[in-house]
Amino acid sequence: MSIRTPLLPALALVAIAVAAPSCKSKSVSPQGAKVSAPFSGNKYESNAAWFRGTGQGASVKQNIARGKADIDAKNQLAGQVGTNMRAVTDQYLGQTESANAADVADKFQSLVREVMNTELADLRKIGEETYFNDQKQEYTVYVAYEIKKAAMFRFMKKQARTEAKVTEQDLKLMDEILDMQIKAAEAAGE
Repeated sequence: MSIRTPLLPALALVAIAVAAPSCKSKSVSPQGAKVSAPFSGNKYESNAAWFRGTGQGASVKQNIARGKADIDAKNQLAGQVGTNMRAVTDQYLGQTESANAADVADKFQSLVREVMNTELADLRKIGEETYFNDQKQEYTVYVAYEIKKAAMFRFMKKQARTEAKVTEQDLKLMDEILDMQIKAAEAAGE
């Protein structure tokens, strides 16, 4: 009997150690469980040198899921570029006293829309991940894109020169605005 006695306390300790984690009550957040998605974090967020966008798409067809993810990411990018350019234009025109400031702002906005309707300049895919859910028989695709801000602004300068409605004075103002943005983006990228 003396042989069993030392084993009993040891087995009891092992049983308690194994059962203890399962006995703990899990704390549940009122928001639900935190989800970790691909392409999240600072590396995939826009900054002073880059416009970045991520997208997600789900479908039973892989190519449709990829298309949805592409559209989602590109819409994010287009929204950022448009919002950024509106803010820059408003800021610049607020500092500049020009007789035709409203006209320049309208032309600048139409230039931004035209650029968005064509291809986004220097668009690069920086990641793509595909998952398949066996239970739902569904693909989920995640993509991440980026555009170098300086390249986008240079493309906009080029597009402004092809616009027939832009006067020389308006073109000069647009060039000043875009040159300032190109300089700031290049300085941030170094």
